Amino acid sequence: MPDAGVRKKANVKSPTAASLRRELRAHADADDAKNLARFFQTKPGQYAEGDEFLGVRVPAVRVIVRENRTSSLDVALELLTSQWHEERLLALLLMVDRYQRGTPHERNAVFDAYLGHLEHINNWDLVDSSAEHIVGPEVAVHDLALLERLAASEHLWSRRVAMLATFYHIKQREFDPALRIAALLLNDPHHLMHKAVGWMLREIGKRDRDTLVGFLDAHWPDMPRTAVRYAVEHFTPTARKRYAR
Repeated sequence: MPDAGVRKKANVKSPTAASLRRELRAHADADDAKNLARFFQTKPGQYAEGDEFLGVRVPAVRVIVRENRTSSLDVALELLTSQWHEERLLALLLMVDRYQRGTPHERNAVFDAYLGHLEHINNWDLVDSSAEHIVGPEVAVHDLALLERLAASEHLWSRRVAMLATFYHIKQREFDPALRIAALLLNDPHHLMHKAVGWMLREIGKRDRDTLVGFLDAHWPDMPRTAVRYAVEHFTPTARKRYAR
């Protein structure tokens, strides 16, 4: 007969969307909800118009992820379609965790589900916490067709997924994906893309200054000022003047 510890473990129920929602709400704070709504620009005409917040801080969401790793992909996807920002964030962090610990079949399922729900990955923090971990590893350095399609999308957040997915490659010191996608997005109309492009270029420069300088020398006169400013943020004041205008 199994001991009591084994019986207890076997009787633990898998997390449900309802149970995870209850855990989130246990950490919710009305003042934080108001502050987050302002920070993420949810007013009419702003980039996150209509997004709704419970007021749960990211460290608390990450604790819930660690304590509920047995959540199914279906549960995560139910949360990903929620009106509440933190529920979507929780869903994506659960998907990242599932991808990183999963079998090849499980990773493929997470990747396909991610691409199938891009309309719900609709704020910069949601993209930034997931794209490099789920999309990046699935994109071969020599085949960037998926990222190029996303970069050409009219959907702002799909374009940001394309750019942020290359962070995975940058960390492997493979810079061509980021440079190619950055070149496609140089004239993007949205300031959040200017920041994303500049950020990824800066990350390249931290690892290989010459590669960044080569890209800037070829493109900086046509780049938005914000992208240039982000890219050269770690340069010395003298070096930054070279790209001032």
